[in-house]
Amino acid sequence: MKVTFETPQGELVEAEAAEGDVLLTVAQDAGMPLEGTCEGQMACSTCHVIVERDWFAALPDASEEEEDMLDLAYGVRPTSRLACQIVLEEELDGLTVAIPAEARDMSEG
Repeated sequence: MKVTFETPQGELVEAEAAEGDVLLTVAQDAGMPLEGTCEGQMACSTCHVIVERDWFAALPDASEEEEDMLDLAYGVRPTSRLACQIVLEEELDGLTVAIPAEARDMSEG
């Protein structure tokens, strides 16, 4: 399956993913600047992405815990989600998400 990331500079980066992959891992493997500081434990918002509006309804609803973490993220939009909470299923083949301009991966030197 394919996932497309739109970088803060507007570049489109296509990545291959398998059913069951977590979007955060796919994004990191594709070189996107998503830190994922808490390693998917929903204790931060460093994997905040903006889901393309057409795809947003295909995702399961965000949990209350995810919504609380998104309250701490910069540049939140109505279709914002945490990449660590999106498990890729076959119906998400072609998913497109934007990386917010505020995204930084502090682990990169």
